[in-house]
Amino acid sequence: MDLYAQLLDCHQRISPLVHDTPVLSSSLINELVGANIVFKCENFQKGGAFKIRGALNAIQLLSPQKKSCGVVTHSSGNFAQAVALASRQLGLKNYIVMPSSASAVKIAAVNGYGGNVIECGATVLDRESTAAQISEETGATFLHPSNNLNVIIGQGTATFELLRDVPDLDACFCPVGGGGLAAGACVAADGKYRVFGSEPFEADDAYRSMQSGSIESNASTNTIADGLKTQLGDINFPIIREHLEAIIRVTEVEIIDAMKLVWTRMKLVIEPSSAVAVAAVIRESTKWRSKKVGIVISGGNVDLENLPFAIPRLKREAHKSTPLPE
Repeated sequence: MDLYAQLLDCHQRISPLVHDTPVLSSSLINELVGANIVFKCENFQKGGAFKIRGALNAIQLLSPQKKSCGVVTHSSGNFAQAVALASRQLGLKNYIVMPSSASAVKIAAVNGYGGNVIECGATVLDRESTAAQISEETGATFLHPSNNLNVIIGQGTATFELLRDVPDLDACFCPVGGGGLAAGACVAADGKYRVFGSEPFEADDAYRSMQSGSIESNASTNTIADGLKTQLGDINFPIIREHLEAIIRVTEVEIIDAMKLVWTRMKLVIEPSSAVAVAAVIRESTKWRSKKVGIVISGGNVDLENLPFAIPRLKREAHKSTPLPE
């Protein structure tokens, strides 16, 4: 069965357990950018992001024996929440390895979805070794957040729904982190649509991988788009390399401005990682003038106390109680 046929089967299988999220637009943003833009709003998805789709598909396809032993993953963000929620929906045990550097807000969210959180050291090696040890001791199946074909197929259903609802798009944009969403979008496009990725300049390993033809990594990842700090894998990279049109890089200022634009014009909370795709369309707006462009808003899980464009918290609290000094 080819990948697109697998995606169709997956969509039918997971549809009862996920939201068919809305596709929205803003006439004000269209006027500002000069393009007809539609947003697939996975910030309204269960768990606040698209990742529940891939988690559900991967878990549903496990054998009964493997399901009885549960699943394990490592993540500091949305996939941790997705696996916790999907496991609860399907009645499986779960083990969620999270680094000690993960925010208290994210750990609390995973716990709230029924996740069994195991903290580890802050490095990627710490995550991988802890997850491998748990898998060996419990028999739990490891689910990689992005480099797992069944996860990739599941993530592709978000773009599939976008293209189903708006079939006359000239292009589709999505952010690129670990590569699961981008590879899934390529599968959903089925060679009939142009798919573009987007990355911060500060974490542009996928862009460099496309240039070199091999998987690159980042020496540092000094970006506000924390969901895009991971790198591509050997399963999703071949799909991306063959089918992704290009990757557009954006600055940190452009990411913040895009996040603020969607917040103020559409009243939508979107993650910095989602704003990367919006910023990419704006950066290359002259190429898309009068064209119809779809953007997958990957998620909306943000710490509202640390919005990058908000008044600093201490100043805001002081402003509430006493006048600021001249």
